[in-house]
Amino acid sequence: MALMTIHPTAADIAIANYIAAHTNPPAEETAEAVTWGGDEHVLCALTITFWIWTRASEQRRRARRTADHVLLTTLVASALPHLLKAAFDQRRPDRLTVRGHWRGIPFSGREMDAFPSGHAVHIGALASAASELPPRQRNLVWLAGAGLVATRIVLLAHWTTDVLAGLAIGALAERALRRLTGYGRPSQGS
Repeated sequence: MALMTIHPTAADIAIANYIAAHTNPPAEETAEAVTWGGDEHVLCALTITFWIWTRASEQRRRARRTADHVLLTTLVASALPHLLKAAFDQRRPDRLTVRGHWRGIPFSGREMDAFPSGHAVHIGALASAASELPPRQRNLVWLAGAGLVATRIVLLAHWTTDVLAGLAIGALAERALRRLTGYGRPSQGS
């Protein structure tokens, strides 16, 4: 039993009902495919692969600090939603909207696990880490992240405020981890 129940705002309900009434099957199918890019298992696998890649050659030594930070950030961002969902109950919009997933898209996760969006926590953390990248790469990460978290709203897996809260939680977690990893500060050898 969670410590607190959260209820959607009037704006959350209006947005979810609009999406339920106006999203077409191709949009839902595209969102269902794209949303896997923000899944914790996919992100953990990618960051572990990146971490190993940086250790495979001495020429990649400069990327190791980044890889360490991104791996730790991804692992923390994967654990946080589980901890928060244990404390907060909120019914997912696909269980409350008038039509729900009437076009055949399956229901998302556990019924009462809407807050916060785990995908958004992951994306918020990684988008925050990307703030250290050159502008072109950073903007590409931010654009991809925006598209990924939008899928959670389109699929009625989360209320809009779940996604916004998840982004903020992820970004705050990443910034806190910088104190531990030193990411974003000039390295000793510079």
